[in-house]
Amino acid sequence: MQAYILIGTDPGKPWEVAEATLQINGIKVAHAVTGPFDVVAFVEFTNIDELGKLLEKIHSINGVIKTQTAIAMPARLE
Repeated sequence: MQAYILIGTDPGKPWEVAEATLQINGIKVAHAVTGPFDVVAFVEFTNIDELGKLLEKIHSINGVIKTQTAIAMPARLE
């Protein structure tokens, strides 16, 4: 399974949070971005419990204020 995690950070922290996020197993890509969120991370996981553990680790990073998760839907079968 795959998901995008949108991360809100304290001011001046997006780059530090993106770098720290990349140290977590399962995080494939993390970028500091502009817009309503400060970091976007792409993750791969096998089940919802594993996603929950990834989110707990992200929330433990200094400077993380909030997250919003968008789980990727499988390809549409027609």
